[in-house]
Amino acid sequence: MPGFNYGDYQDEVYTPYRRVLVTGATGLLGRAVYKEFKNNDWDALGCGYNRARPCFLKCNLLDDDAVRGVIQGFQPHVIVHCAAERRPDVVEHHTEEAMNLNVHACSTLAKESDGIFLIYISTDYVFDGRNPPYGENDAPNPLNLYGKSKLEGEREILRHCPAGAAVLRVPILFGEVEKVEESAVTVLWDRVQEGAESCTIDHSQQRFPTYTNDVARVCRNMAERALQDPSLRGIFHYSAKEQMTKYEMACAIADAFNLPCSHLIPMTEQPAGAGAQRPQNAQLECSRLELLGLSAEPTPFKTAIRDSLWPFQHDKRWRQTVFH
Repeated sequence: MPGFNYGDYQDEVYTPYRRVLVTGATGLLGRAVYKEFKNNDWDALGCGYNRARPCFLKCNLLDDDAVRGVIQGFQPHVIVHCAAERRPDVVEHHTEEAMNLNVHACSTLAKESDGIFLIYISTDYVFDGRNPPYGENDAPNPLNLYGKSKLEGEREILRHCPAGAAVLRVPILFGEVEKVEESAVTVLWDRVQEGAESCTIDHSQQRFPTYTNDVARVCRNMAERALQDPSLRGIFHYSAKEQMTKYEMACAIADAFNLPCSHLIPMTEQPAGAGAQRPQNAQLECSRLELLGLSAEPTPFKTAIRDSLWPFQHDKRWRQTVFH
């Protein structure tokens, strides 16, 4: 096996050359995961499909032969499977395509991952939100097709890769976006900027917005531990601790950028035809990671959202609100 001595060769310990394959590396979480490993002495290969770009490999995860070729060619020690159709309303309307990506691709990756530590990114939407907080051993009961597809993906991963796979469930994510619509959190930026026009925002469903950089750090912690301790496997939870409705997120975004929020109106009831049903409060209990020393201290929401939306602060409407 190719090897490399890292750092300053402290204690003259030989460290194997570590390779990680990140699926969905062009997406919101995948970019953060790829960057986290790349910046910490890992040989990282990121793959994408529709948004593949020169520094990433284009790979259709629904093509079994293509997936097999990538894994056999790169021979990763770790795979972090971030690729998914994660928009609940899209899953409801494009069910077959979503199930193929969220379930079939999991099965293919797991079958090809013999001897490889596989981390599968799942969701708090596997729970119905009626009796939080939820531990790793609590029975899932997803309310929508997105949650059902991710739960089935979990089962495929653990069925075909029982000795070397970990499921990491996370809640609603946000991070350094390429466009604000990439996250259900950062998309609130447009509502915040509307200023003069009042708009209603949900103030009933409880969420725990979590920064992608923190999730990426947890993935690396798990990967590095697994290379030392192959017994690391099973289901894990990671979440930020700040509980917010979307209305409260929008107000916090406004506060982070010194913008008014008086035009934002809290809506305490879901309107008819609001799309896929969401859990009321699917708070994740995360002590398993914490007890193993594999968690990451969550970045405060206002700090993380400021970093995430900073490139968009020069939007014309923002300048007009602040400087005129």
